[in-house]
Amino acid sequence: MKSAVETLNPTRVRLTVEVPFEELKPSLDAAYKKINQQVTVKGFRQGKVPARVIDQRFGRGAVLEEAVNDALPKFYTEAVNEAELNVLGQPEVDITELKDGETLNFTAEVDIRPVLEIPDYSGIEVEVDAVEVSDEDVDKSVEQLRERFATTSPVERAAEDGDVLTVNLEAKVDGEVLEDGVAQGVTYTVGSGELLDGIDDAVKGLEAGGSATFTSELKGGSAQGKEAEVTVEVTEVKSRELPELDDDFAQLASEFDTLEELKADSRKRLAQMKKYDQATQAQEKVLDELLKLVEVPMPEKLLADEIQTRKHNLEHHQLGQMGLDLAKYLEIQGKTEEEFDAETKEQAEKGIKTQFILDELVNKEKLNVSQEELTEHLMRRAQSSGMSPDQFAQAVVEGGQVPMLVGEVARGKALAVVVEAATVKDTNGEVVDLDDEDETAETVEAEGAEAEAADDKPEA
Repeated sequence: MKSAVETLNPTRVRLTVEVPFEELKPSLDAAYKKINQQVTVKGFRQGKVPARVIDQRFGRGAVLEEAVNDALPKFYTEAVNEAELNVLGQPEVDITELKDGETLNFTAEVDIRPVLEIPDYSGIEVEVDAVEVSDEDVDKSVEQLRERFATTSPVERAAEDGDVLTVNLEAKVDGEVLEDGVAQGVTYTVGSGELLDGIDDAVKGLEAGGSATFTSELKGGSAQGKEAEVTVEVTEVKSRELPELDDDFAQLASEFDTLEELKADSRKRLAQMKKYDQATQAQEKVLDELLKLVEVPMPEKLLADEIQTRKHNLEHHQLGQMGLDLAKYLEIQGKTEEEFDAETKEQAEKGIKTQFILDELVNKEKLNVSQEELTEHLMRRAQSSGMSPDQFAQAVVEGGQVPMLVGEVARGKALAVVVEAATVKDTNGEVVDLDDEDETAETVEAEGAEAEAADDKPEA
């Protein structure tokens, strides 16, 4: 077999391959054997029909087609390996010449990873938010905990903000009660902004047994997005009472004996969260600066496929789970379809560039992924997907996605190397020590071109 490579552009090549006919013999034999098992010829046992009879009855062309289809992947792979190409996606193959008994010639156009030059990145400097926890932050955290321990008790008065109501709802569109527009015994907190627009104004001032009618756009169900006439009946009004902020509350809501100890622990936890956010912010900003340093040619077909994948995942996974279609989503976001397409393309380009650059750094820095690192990453991915580690691992293996996970971990390590070399300062001008950044790096997934935007569940 002879092959030659023609560079069409920095991300695409054309392979020209010439195959001597004798190298097709194994595939020809396999073709005759396969056809033998599929046909019945009078006077011959199944599987024992001579090749010449198959040629006469079914045509030599059918045998050649079967043989060529069988052999092409092997010859293509040999040509790719011989040329040491790093191909992307499937090739576009064209058989240019097929002479029975003489030769098979074909061409294959395919995208390849561009050759990248990674410049010195040690000069990257970024600014991140300072880790500062205010008294207001602590008070808000404690207040949220306090809300969880609120109690309710029935009252005989009109509903006010903060009250917990039990209500019955009935929705009509064009004067007709919707089949799915009736709900009984719904719990609603006045002022929460949940359920329906306009319900707060409707129920305020109503006592148990009172009702009101208001107009609202339905957020779900069979008439989603339509204006409905909604009748709300209040069957019970309960007041919410918050516990006193004292040592008794600290003992009730935590393992601490005093309120001051509870607040100190809240301050510590908030500082840890802000430190984590700071490390994440540092990685994202360093990555953005790294992307500016490297010129990355963009494979057109790969980009088109990635854009299509992102759109498909958004429409059929994320929006589907929320009961929305793309048009409604764009309306909520206040975007035109053109703006959405431009943003999706920009995100896809960034994802592809990120993967190319970090993969190049993995090779340049000779980074390896240990079994322990892969297992830790798998555990995190399983947790974010809502699957058990065993279920997630099984789905990954069955879906052939282990190399993808290995790539994610390796790219996380490559990004950690760049962050470590960069200068990171907070808004106070202080140099930030990112000792825990290695752990955080793997949780901030590099946007790989093959990454699924839909969800984290692997395809089994």
